[in-house]
Amino acid sequence: MIEENPYEDRFERTFAFIDLSGFTTFTDQWGDKAAVEVLNDFRFLVRSVASRKGIRIAKWLGDGAMLVAVEPETATEAIMEMLQSMSESESPLELRAGLASGPVLLVDGEDYLGHAVNMAARLCDRAQAGEVLATSSMITSLMVNTPSTPIGKYQIKGFKKRIELVRLTLPESA
Repeated sequence: MIEENPYEDRFERTFAFIDLSGFTTFTDQWGDKAAVEVLNDFRFLVRSVASRKGIRIAKWLGDGAMLVAVEPETATEAIMEMLQSMSESESPLELRAGLASGPVLLVDGEDYLGHAVNMAARLCDRAQAGEVLATSSMITSLMVNTPSTPIGKYQIKGFKKRIELVRLTLPESA
């Protein structure tokens, strides 16, 4: 086992992986042209929210994206706004997402390596349509507008220890 170098420069970041749930099935049923229309609407929404919230679209992943934020609150607000907008739109597909925070390395000035990146990706894969999963450790007292429900400890593929997860939900309308 290789020991970690304590002098490496790591940066605290929050990662969100988002995905259009059911995109492959939709494409198979309705065709590529319909899929591109849905994808264009999704990407427009993601770009709009990300630029307004000040988070970075690190990369597009087909029918999904990897987003990076400096603060967990900003990432959470952005994802919840995207979820709300998708649910109110006429999109035939729902968004799903996974979020995690932690120290990471910046590789070649444009990519990230670390526990938080991998965890956010795994949580997105695990989420159901319309669901946002996050590690409980990234929830802060400043997230007063985003209700979270503890859902227990789970074994996440590729990780030794079970991870305490929460489900983030949209606030109920008054």
